[in-house]
Amino acid sequence: MAEDTARRLQARPIAVTKAAPPASTQTILLIITLIVVTLYLAADILIPIALAVLLGFVLTPIVSRLERWHLGRVPSVLAVVVLLFMAIIGFGAVVGSQLGDLAENLPTYQRNIHTKIQTLRTASSSTGDRGALKQATDAFRDLQQELEKATAGEQPAAPPSGTTAGTTASPPRREPVPVRLDQSDAGVFDLLRRVLGPAVTPIAMAGLVLVFTIFMLLQREDLRDRLIRLVGSGDLSRTTEAMNDAGERVSRYLLMQVVVNVTYGIPIGIGLWLLGVPNPLLWGLMATLLRFIPFLGPVIASAFPILLSFAVDTGWTLPLLCIALFVAVELFSNNVVEPWLYGTATGLSSLAIIIAAVVWTTLWGPVGLLLATPLTVCLVVLGRHVPQLHFLEVMLGDRPVLPDEAKVYQRLLARDPVEATEIAEERLGKDTPVEMADGLLLPVLSLAEQDRQRGTLNPDGRQAVADGMASLLDELSETGTLPEDAPRVLCIGARNNLDEAAAGLLAYLLTGRGVRTDVIPCEKVLTRAIASLGTDGIDAVVLSSLNPSALGHSRRLLRRLRLHFGPRVPILLCLWSAHPEAEVPERASAETDADLVATGMAGALAQLEELQIGATAPAVAEPQADAD
Repeated sequence: MAEDTARRLQARPIAVTKAAPPASTQTILLIITLIVVTLYLAADILIPIALAVLLGFVLTPIVSRLERWHLGRVPSVLAVVVLLFMAIIGFGAVVGSQLGDLAENLPTYQRNIHTKIQTLRTASSSTGDRGALKQATDAFRDLQQELEKATAGEQPAAPPSGTTAGTTASPPRREPVPVRLDQSDAGVFDLLRRVLGPAVTPIAMAGLVLVFTIFMLLQREDLRDRLIRLVGSGDLSRTTEAMNDAGERVSRYLLMQVVVNVTYGIPIGIGLWLLGVPNPLLWGLMATLLRFIPFLGPVIASAFPILLSFAVDTGWTLPLLCIALFVAVELFSNNVVEPWLYGTATGLSSLAIIIAAVVWTTLWGPVGLLLATPLTVCLVVLGRHVPQLHFLEVMLGDRPVLPDEAKVYQRLLARDPVEATEIAEERLGKDTPVEMADGLLLPVLSLAEQDRQRGTLNPDGRQAVADGMASLLDELSETGTLPEDAPRVLCIGARNNLDEAAAGLLAYLLTGRGVRTDVIPCEKVLTRAIASLGTDGIDAVVLSSLNPSALGHSRRLLRRLRLHFGPRVPILLCLWSAHPEAEVPERASAETDADLVATGMAGALAQLEELQIGATAPAVAEPQADAD
């Protein structure tokens, strides 16, 4: 039996899965267009599903907790749904009672409203009997009449020939308008359709959302397995990570949104109660609920109590205090509570949230505005884990798309050293100058050298990078005039102005350590010009090269420098772009006249410290006090 099974397994062909070629840009655009059209045309079906998925993210942790308490899948789901409906009914009952109380008290505010309108009519009166509001109303009424005449095509009737000037003409005769009585009976069904029709669509959508939510909670593992099989059965690790990431981000966003809304609605309700605005409980609940709608929710929530305060108070103090209350709570929520609670909960940039709100509102209306952020979070997660959709994370995500060295390099190429200096100063606030040089500025010059070797950086671009780096270092430098007896080091660029910029970076660090430095361009090391450098007062020479593969050129320069300075002056060769564990530094030590070799700013400073150049002064021990 075992032999037959093994024979069948050996005879079974093994399917080899070939990787699918990457989709072209045209294919991706076509797919995106089809998805957008489908979202717009199938909105009536997709909106309940999206709402059910969103509700499932909120209720799944509660259902899972009840299942861990051995309550069972079906009882757990039913219990959560019943609790949800009880919460909705309770919220609706409170809101309904508050609205009824507000409707009963509205007639008592009629006198205040009438007084304020009369005040507006008589305000800013220029003639004493006609206010500015009445003048504006009359002007708009006259303009509306003129527009209606122009639209109807009416022409002023010419006076009859028999009439003279000053004689009033008789009005034109109007044609009788036929009147027809409709005796048909509309019927019960037509009456129900007109009365209940507007409420059928929301009720039907709520029913669909409820049904979808229940089935998603009951079969969430099966739906997850089917989604994995449909999307990424060939890469279970990446698909599982993407689903976990999306679920965690959406759940955390919804939880934080609830906390933010509650911390927003409670101060609003308490503040309105202290100010004396009627029904503060209603407005606090509405502020909590409406703030789920991005951008428009807070505006709508603040409009009603402000208008009510306008009707309640005979003066203008209460409306102004209400406006101040909403502005203060909104600023505190946006600038303190949300950054503290959200953090990286969504992974969306601020611009992406605005764009998502506009797009989803255009597709699905007010429901799309409510679902904009969770749906866009899912798109960003797809872009993070699916290589073909990486552009979604670049466009919508909040992660930096460029490292700091690439940002500084781009600013220098754009001849904007000021912004490059701001990035360097920000890094300098977290790191030491040596760490900033090795981790930020030296990689900037390495990127420029790589572009130069590929032929994509022209001489003007190299000059812009070199000049921008010099300006940046001048802004960062804080050392004043050094004493004459300070050590002196020559920092020489090996081949071009980028090597000279690297030499200037080392000179910046050495100057901060009390070393007098001179940055020498490569032209000064030519055979006919090297004599101008002199030899007196030189404690060390540093040759900077960003291209370790050009070791032959560095060898010739080092031989020339050795002949000029002699064996008394130590020479340090800095191969900035070389890896310290590669063979290039070892070859440079063996094949050149350099006394020392370094591959980073920290290593170069350490080599010079061994020569007692730029070494930190040892701490002076304080004298001990007498035993007496």
